[in-house]
Amino acid sequence: MVDLVGLDSLVANTAYLRAQQSNRTELRMHRVSLTLPKLKKSSPPWEAVEKTYESLCEQQPIGRRLFQQFLLASGPQSVAAAKFLEELSDWSFAEDVTKEIAKQRILSKFCQPQSQTFLSYLTGENIERCKALSDKNFDEAAMERLGEATTEFLKGKPFLEYLKSPHFYRFLQWKECEKQKITDKYFYEFRTLGRGGFGEVCAVQVKHTGHMYACKKLEKKRLKKKSGERLALLEKQILEKVNSLFIVNLAYAYESKTHLCLVMNLMSGGDLRFHIYELGKRGIRMERVVYYTAQILTGICHLHAMDIVYRDMKPENVLLDGRGQCRLSDLGLAVELPNGKTICQRVRKVTHNVTVRHFS
Repeated sequence: MVDLVGLDSLVANTAYLRAQQSNRTELRMHRVSLTLPKLKKSSPPWEAVEKTYESLCEQQPIGRRLFQQFLLASGPQSVAAAKFLEELSDWSFAEDVTKEIAKQRILSKFCQPQSQTFLSYLTGENIERCKALSDKNFDEAAMERLGEATTEFLKGKPFLEYLKSPHFYRFLQWKECEKQKITDKYFYEFRTLGRGGFGEVCAVQVKHTGHMYACKKLEKKRLKKKSGERLALLEKQILEKVNSLFIVNLAYAYESKTHLCLVMNLMSGGDLRFHIYELGKRGIRMERVVYYTAQILTGICHLHAMDIVYRDMKPENVLLDGRGQCRLSDLGLAVELPNGKTICQRVRKVTHNVTVRHFS
């Protein structure tokens, strides 16, 4: 007779071992995916990196964070400069009592010669202004001058030392990581959030990190039929350049056989039109009008500072996240102005047939 109990046990054990082996493989792949790649000697990423302080240490979030870590691990002057810029940023965004507390903190930590974080790297008139700062003459103009002097100091010796440090090597590893090919297998795809003239928007989740995004899938056939290739390319190029809390950020961009895909912030709060016309009583309170207007203008000013004109301003293109912060979206009609020149052209657009509902 066949020992069915033993056979069942053998089958169960075999299935368990196979599942365990599968899990090991997935874990190994997951661990490798989270490891920064080694730099290739044949094509060093340094050659493709813009070699300016503004690009490496201010505009790129990863570069800005690594440069700050480098400064905090360097000499006393670099530490003081890094902490001063951080405190200055906190003070500029603070209000009322918090702003006063931040001001007193700056005066005591950075403007007193006996302080360990005194701005001793300043020279000439700037160091005299720093010593003379008090409650009476503490204003935005004085802080702006000290901030500019600090930036000039960091552009010198600290920046050159940073380019030779392990922190900059880590930055180059991140740049190499950005070159890795992304496909649709990198994500779990969930339900459709909305449809537009060139495709649809769906929710996706990165398999390795679990982070949720919105994926704008542009159908290649529709783009070709409606001559939308230029709009899609322009939107991708502009999204790659901008870095603002008030504009949707591009996380990934890839293509499949049938679609061009832009993976951006998932804005779970819906669009501004929904909040005005559909949510509760029609309209919004004046306090929210002022709040949203300030954020929208900040996003537009960020684009203007980069010589980019946003030409599709409407409530449907202002999206809110889960905390009520709003961001500008749909930059397909934006245009980047040539240096010191103006342009004159008509704006053409394929309209949406269904409003994208990020909140539903």
